[in-house]
Amino acid sequence: QVQLVESGGGLVQAGGSLRLSCTYSQGTSSIYAMGWFRQAPGKVREFVAAISRSGGSTDYADSVKGRFTISRDNAKKTVYLQMNSLKPEDTAVYYCTADRSVRGVIPTGLLFYDYWGQGTQVTVSS
Repeated sequence: QVQLVESGGGLVQAGGSLRLSCTYSQGTSSIYAMGWFRQAPGKVREFVAAISRSGGSTDYADSVKGRFTISRDNAKKTVYLQMNSLKPEDTAVYYCTADRSVRGVIPTGLLFYDYWGQGTQVTVSS
C-alpha cells in the first residue's frame, strides 16, 4: 500500500506563493502519474495538476495555468506543486494523489487515481 504525505500548506496573502510537497512511501515502480486535487468547503474535489511518471508531461486545470507548476523528483519520492500569484479562490484543502496504472495520457479525473494523501490546507487571504 502506497502512503502519501503532503506538507507545505498554510496561510498566505493574495499574490503570494506556496510550495506543496508530497512524499510517497514506495518505489517509483509502484506509481505512474501523480497529481494534485483540491476541495473547497461545499464544493466537489477538483483537478489541479498532474505529471507523468518521467516528469516529461504535465497537465493543468485552466484556473491555475500559468500560476502553478507541478514537478517530481523520483529519487526523493516527492512531487511538488509550486503555487504563485495565489488568489482567494485558491483556498482549499489540497490532496496529493497517485495512479498505479499505465495509461496513454495523464488522467485528470479523480476516479483514475488509486492513492490519496490526507490533504493540506491552503488559505489565501484577500
